[in-house]
Amino acid sequence: DRSWYNRAGVEYVMGFCTKEQRRVFLANCPVMERYIVDGGIRLIKFWLEVSDKEQKSRFEARIDDPLRQWKLSPMDLPSRSKWFEYSRARDVMLKATDTKHAPWYIVPSDDKRRARLNCIGQFLSLIPYKKVKRKKVDLPKRSMKGAYDDRASLRGRRFVRERY
Repeated sequence: DRSWYNRAGVEYVMGFCTKEQRRVFLANCPVMERYIVDGGIRLIKFWLEVSDKEQKSRFEARIDDPLRQWKLSPMDLPSRSKWFEYSRARDVMLKATDTKHAPWYIVPSDDKRRARLNCIGQFLSLIPYKKVKRKKVDLPKRSMKGAYDDRASLRGRRFVRERY
């Protein structure tokens, strides 16, 4: 939802960019990603894929729950009627930008908790890891020089209530 790839999806489908602007973006995107990767940056892209049924359920929950209504952006409701246009735009974007040097990883996201865990697991699997040798650390003894009852000095102060 919040990425520069919006040029290929939201902006195109909602009419905020022309077909030519999208074409130029999709042509330049893999080139730019190549520059990023060649510069030594590890570029990892996740596409969170939500089913039509789940999106409908989430939107209905936002409409019905005043605490969730803030999540409804001005683009959400009009976009609902454009499901297949968004799906086609996704397909075009993936075809143009899913490259060997910067591949997309599609995360089934109907179950948010599982999606997050799967995303984290995939992310960690893509990061090379070597155990780092560390020096043994010894915790020094606390000096008693200037000792006083430092807990007593906090009595009567305002503390945040522990809720958890």
